[in-house]
Amino acid sequence: MEKKRLMSKDEIRKFIKDNDIKDIAGIEESLKRMFSSVIEEMLEAELEDQLGYTKYDYKSKMTDNSRNGKSKKTVMSKYGETEIEVPRDRNSDFEPQVVKKRQRDISGIEDRIISMYANGMTFSEIGNQIEDIYGAELSNETLSRITDKIIPLMEEWRNRRLEEVYAIVYLDGIRYNVRENEQVINKTVYFAVGIDLGGQKDVLGMWIAETETSKYWAKVLSDLRNRGVKDILIMTTDGLSGMKEAVEAIYPETELQGCVVHVIRNGMKYVSYKDLKEFSKDTKSIYQAPTEESARKGLNALKEKWSEKYPLAVNVWEKSFDRISTMYQFTPEIRKLIYTTNPIESFNMQLRRKTKNVCIK
Repeated sequence: MEKKRLMSKDEIRKFIKDNDIKDIAGIEESLKRMFSSVIEEMLEAELEDQLGYTKYDYKSKMTDNSRNGKSKKTVMSKYGETEIEVPRDRNSDFEPQVVKKRQRDISGIEDRIISMYANGMTFSEIGNQIEDIYGAELSNETLSRITDKIIPLMEEWRNRRLEEVYAIVYLDGIRYNVRENEQVINKTVYFAVGIDLGGQKDVLGMWIAETETSKYWAKVLSDLRNRGVKDILIMTTDGLSGMKEAVEAIYPETELQGCVVHVIRNGMKYVSYKDLKEFSKDTKSIYQAPTEESARKGLNALKEKWSEKYPLAVNVWEKSFDRISTMYQFTPEIRKLIYTTNPIESFNMQLRRKTKNVCIK
């Protein structure tokens, strides 16, 4: 299909000559002036339509309203800051739609800023990008005001209604630098990711940890219940203090499964590099065992072989065994889904990429 030209070659040559265009910058400046002229003509057409008569065509005038000069207005467009003249009417009834009253941005710049912020860019980086694209400087206060517009949307998301039943819910955390009382401190943000009965994965919520106690986790689980979650079949978490008591109080029928991968990592921290391979092989007789009984035999074998040399590593497995033993009730297919919080860690990795330069306020 042949591309339709907006201007003929002769018209383009005349445009270049009339505007004395010699380089790319000249093209951009000319397009900027043309853009302003088109906007002004559209505003004139809007006022003409509202008044019902063209300029100087007083014979067709059927209203006591009339034109009343123009006012200058600077707007932000894709070409940067642009000055336009907005026509006025004597009765101040004119409500333009092309560029509304008090509208200063006609470029979608705010959407671009929010998108850049969502992609983990700092205010300084966003400011530099906006200056490069639009030729305009924006203060941190302005950027903060724009990004604050997403807060109501976040609150709506955080309080949305959830499914009544989830087959699996994973709960895990990620640490962030948080600015509080003019100091930067570390806090953990916990995320719950659920898989519903249709197999769909969804982020259910996020909570900044205050203290990891049964009272705190009861508050988190109560939040899920208040948003419509009546039952969770299996919940997989790391060894969070107080979680067992909270689950028993809020979702007493829920099976609680500890994350095996976290146990493996925690145990490995106490093993010398030269013994890692052999120690790791011996732990497989625990978490890959077909039954709980055979898993206990594997744990006893681990104790007999390694307790003297690596007591702390063996102790990790002893203390965690009851917490991870829920999985032995299920088939291998289900075990693969519940033995680790890794399904949520891929989500955490995406968050880390987005927020690596951001200090949360």
